[in-house]
Amino acid sequence: MGKHYGEQVIPHVLQKRKEGQTYKEIGLVYGKSSEQIRDLLRRHRKNEAKIAAGIEVMPRGRPRTKNLTKEQQMGLQIKRLEREIALLRSFLHAAGRM
Repeated sequence: MGKHYGEQVIPHVLQKRKEGQTYKEIGLVYGKSSEQIRDLLRRHRKNEAKIAAGIEVMPRGRPRTKNLTKEQQMGLQIKRLEREIALLRSFLHAAGRM
């Protein structure tokens, strides 16, 4: 499954499980195997248990090997703000206020 695919599908899969559908039936709907659906729910329940226990869920993957310099951090923040401004301008344009 894609990196964020599970976040979008989990509520639907949980609902289908409550309705009594099997992993295989749910997998056919989403084009995934029953093992992928089972593992998706297993990871979700594991993370929910950690959150309920107050344990911080750490991001997966390799951590950064180098810290960003102040200039690099500022550059990333500027890019983020420019994207946000462009989004807000497009919203205002679509709303007819600009």
